Amino acid sequence: MNYEDIKGKTVVVTGADGFIGSHVTQRLIAEGANVRALCVYNSNGSYGWLDDLTPAERDAVDLQLGDIRDSEFVSDLVKGSDVVLHLAALIAIPYSYQAPRSYVETNVVGTLNVLEGVRRHGVGRLVNTSTSEVYGTPKTVPITIDNELRGQSPYSATKIAADKLCEAWASSFETPVVVLRPFNTYGPRQSARAVIPTVLQQMVAGAEKIHLGSLSPRRDFTFVSDTADGFVKAATAEIPLKGQVIQLGTGYDVTIGDLVEMSAKVTGSTAEIITQEERVRPEASEVMHLLSDPSQALAELGWAPQVGLEEGLRQTAEWIKARGVDASAAAKYSR
Repeated sequence: MNYEDIKGKTVVVTGADGFIGSHVTQRLIAEGANVRALCVYNSNGSYGWLDDLTPAERDAVDLQLGDIRDSEFVSDLVKGSDVVLHLAALIAIPYSYQAPRSYVETNVVGTLNVLEGVRRHGVGRLVNTSTSEVYGTPKTVPITIDNELRGQSPYSATKIAADKLCEAWASSFETPVVVLRPFNTYGPRQSARAVIPTVLQQMVAGAEKIHLGSLSPRRDFTFVSDTADGFVKAATAEIPLKGQVIQLGTGYDVTIGDLVEMSAKVTGSTAEIITQEERVRPEASEVMHLLSDPSQALAELGWAPQVGLEEGLRQTAEWIKARGVDASAAAKYSR
C-alpha cells in the first residue's frame, strides 16, 4: 500500500469530531491529505475532539459545522472531493432503545444524503462505516462477511439499513462505495459510556467498586490507531468499489470479565466488580459473541492490527490518567 496516493487528495470526513473520526482526521493530515472535516453543529462552536488539534493541524484542515441530516448541506460538503469517509452516526446502543427515530434520521437518512451527494458530484470513492453489531449474536464464529445480518437493537437495524443502501446505490447507480465494518474499537477519546473507558476511568481513579452488566459476552477489540489505519487503507487501496464489505477485527476475542481482569493488571486496581441486572441489555437484544476473521482485510487492504489488547489498554489508561478523572462521574456510565 502506497500512502502517497492520499497525499494532496481532498478527503471529506463526516463525524470528524467524534472518537474514531478525530483519529482518522489526524492520520489523514499527517499523510498530507487536504481534509474537509464535518463536525456536528452546536451553539458553542465546538469541533469536538478536533478542538485538541495542534495549531499546525488546525491550519491544515477545513473545519465545518453542520448536520448530516441536511441533504443540501451534505451535497455542498462533498462537492469537489476525491474521497468521502462517512463516519457520522449515532452509536450509543442503550439510547437507541429510547429514541429510535433519531437513529433512523441520522444513520439511515444521513447515509442516504451522503450517497446522493457522492452520486450527484461524481466523487471518486465513498467509504461507509458499518459496525460488527449488524451481525447480532452470530450462529458461527469467526465472523465473515457471509454471516447473516441480525438487527438485535434499533442501532444495529439502522446500520444494516445504511449498509444496504450502499449496496443498492452501487448496484443501481454504480456509486463507487465500499463498506468498512470495524469490530469493537477502543482507545483514547472513546465515550465513557463504553465498557473499556468506564472501567479504566474508575480503576485509574482508585474506585473500590465497579458496577457492570453481564461479564460473559465476548468481543474482538481493535485499538483506535489500527482502525484509523484501516480507513486510510480503504481510501487508497486498489479494490473494486461495488458496495462490498470489508471488516476490521483482530481475530482475538475476550469476555468482558477477561477484559476487566486485564484492565486491573495494567492499572494495578483491586476494585470489586458488581454485576447489576439493570445494566444488562434486554435478553433477546444482547449480542453474546463477536469475533472477526481478519484474513479478508489482510488480503484486500494489506491491513493487520499492530497494537495488542494489553498494550492498547495500557495506552488508554495512560491517556485517561494524563487528563485526570473523576471516579464518581465515570461510575454513572458503568456498563
